Amino acid sequence: MSTYQDLENKVVLVTGAGSGIGQALAVRFAEQGAQVAVNDVDPASASSTAQQIDDLGGSALATPGDVSDSAEVDAMFDIAESAFGNVQILVNNAGLVAPMLHFFEADETWWRRIVDVNLTGHFLCAHRAARPMARAGSGVIINMSSGGASRAHRAFTAYDAAKGGIEAFTRALALDLGPYGIRVNALMPGSIDTSGLNPDERTLRGENIPMGRIGEPADMTGPALFLASEESGYVTGDIIKVDGGMLAQQRSATVDIKPPGDFPATSDI
Repeated sequence: MSTYQDLENKVVLVTGAGSGIGQALAVRFAEQGAQVAVNDVDPASASSTAQQIDDLGGSALATPGDVSDSAEVDAMFDIAESAFGNVQILVNNAGLVAPMLHFFEADETWWRRIVDVNLTGHFLCAHRAARPMARAGSGVIINMSSGGASRAHRAFTAYDAAKGGIEAFTRALALDLGPYGIRVNALMPGSIDTSGLNPDERTLRGENIPMGRIGEPADMTGPALFLASEESGYVTGDIIKVDGGMLAQQRSATVDIKPPGDFPATSDI
């Protein structure tokens, strides 16, 4: 694994870091010597990841909060800044997938919650981080897209719309913040096992991926470190796929999470 010495002592805030991709990112940044603020909507999960980093000899603290709530975003940044100083690298990882609902099963409350966490949360955290970065003349924001931004999933209208918005937001924000020395990019994960799938599920998800396997949270960490480091100093406004080649091909029906046979009957709509 590569080591990025320029990340040592950097202040990094990772949202949604209580488990899965976010947790892997927080740990890997800490291994580079960064000071990591660990956010999660669940305080116990944020504390668990921070403790894991402490146990490994790293520097971390829990900054729990709901990224869709501006007051909670301000509070989590206040905690991080009081302990470490201004956030220099923001990783907007927090997201919400469930519940997966067909369009006829959806309602406004569902739509707003999925969009608020996945898209508005990116805006609120970036908005809070950007001014101190601009005053310092440098900073990095890494957003989290999804294959759904360009290849739709069934029963994912809100999620896919939000992820498409994140990609547009990334490009637009890169234009606004570039003159201040702030780079903005996004990662696009493919099929990543963040929930401990059983062997049959892993085989099903992985058999149609060119690399021959499902992704692991650790697969996301190398590209994230690259985007955060000076090695990518001339990269901004870009979306980097980390998907084992999945989006280079037409997707097989075997990866449909909600096939048409599970859609509501016409008599029920």
